[in-house]
Formats: sequence, C-alpha cells, structure tokens
Amino acid sequence: MGSSIEPGDLGRRIAQLARGFYRPADLDETLRGVTAAAVELVGGAECADILIVTDRKHFRSLAATSELAEHLDDLQEQFGEGPCLDASFKYLVVRSEDLREERRWPHFAKAAVDAGVLSALSFQLYLEQESMGALNMFSSEADAFGPGAEAIAEVLAAHAAMAMSAARSRGQFASALATRDVIGQAKGMIMERFGIDAVAAFELLRKLSQDSNVPLATVAQRIVEAGPEPRGDDRRVGPAAR
Repeated sequence: MGSSIEPGDLGRRIAQLARGFYRPADLDETLRGVTAAAVELVGGAECADILIVTDRKHFRSLAATSELAEHLDDLQEQFGEGPCLDASFKYLVVRSEDLREERRWPHFAKAAVDAGVLSALSFQLYLEQESMGALNMFSSEADAFGPGAEAIAEVLAAHAAMAMSAARSRGQFASALATRDVIGQAKGMIMERFGIDAVAAFELLRKLSQDSNVPLATVAQRIVEAGPEPRGDDRRVGPAAR
C-alpha cells in the first residue's frame, strides 16, 4: 500500500520503470508493471487497474492488481457512472476523498463503500476517439491520496498511455486485448472446473505455461479450444495444457 520511498529513491525507481516500459515487451506485461508500480509508489493506493472503454459500451479491465479493482470496474459498467468513467471521457484527473459523502456517482459510491472502498484516484489515458481509458487507484481509507499521490500517478499514467500508443502503432493493441479475452475465458473454465477463484486460476495457467515452456496465451487458447472436460474423478486440465 503506497510507499515512504525517499525522493531520491523515488526518482530512481520512476526512471527504472520508464526504461522498462520502453523496452520491447508484451503489452499486458507492461501494463501490469504500471499498475504494480502504482500500488508500490502512490501513497494510499491499495489496488489499481486500467479501464479501457470502447465505443462507450465495451468495458475491459486490464492489469488489475486485485479482484477488487475488477469488481469496481464492473460496478461502473453496471451503473454507467464512476470516477474511472469520468476520467476516461471528461477530466484529466478525478479524485474522491470519501465515497461515503460522494454525490457525483450515488449508485457506484454506495456499492464501492459496501465493497470496502472509501477513496479513488483516476487519471485519463487518451487512446483514440472511439477508445478511451483511465489508470485507477483505490483505497479502503478515506483521504488516502495525499498531495504527492497525483504527481506520481500522473507520471505512471503517462507511461501507460505511451506504452499503449507504441503498441498500437506496432499493431499489438487489438491483439493484446484479444489475448486477454482468451485468457479470461480459460480462467473462467478453470474456475468452474476446479471451484477456485480467479487469482488461483491465473496462477494455474501461469504454472502450466512455465512447466510446459509454452506461452501463457497459447496455453489459454488450447484450453478454450478443447472446451469443457467431462466431469469425473480425473480432474486434470488435459491435453490443452500440454
């Protein structure tokens, strides 16, 4: 949850992250680096994600550091309101110091408080006319984001925006979103098959990828293509994981 990194160390950490973002890399990996850095470096941030909205109706939560961040995006899609949506389409930065007193998004605010979230901070990521997004951070504490939080978050948001712009210019952005969807489908199948949560399902996918020396996206695609396995005592993931 945030950090008390000294100013000099903070500058070096930001520079290190920037160098990593500009190396050729998988877009999803890069964005996960951004959201992980948000939790590490932005004082008060307990979880983070990047929300992409296409044509104002298709929502994708990318690089979430927890299921809670994804849940909060789902709530905003459900209610059509919230800090991430305002940051995506209206303002460079949107901040809520105490969602219990929030009047801008009454339905979202109540649901977020019920989920244990009291503070939110979102930065706009300009993508293109049909596709907008925001880097979002949340906290279970009121007034969680101090004066320095916005400055650090703005730097990370700029890195995320540039990484997505570079990926788009290389023709990777649409492919990355499609890959994420396949991974999501595979996670869902594993969750249903084994009765585990999303985090455990992703870890299983990752382990299958490592053990078989096959890219995670390929493992996910094979699982999806194989379809649900017959239920029985033998609960192996099956040939799709080989």
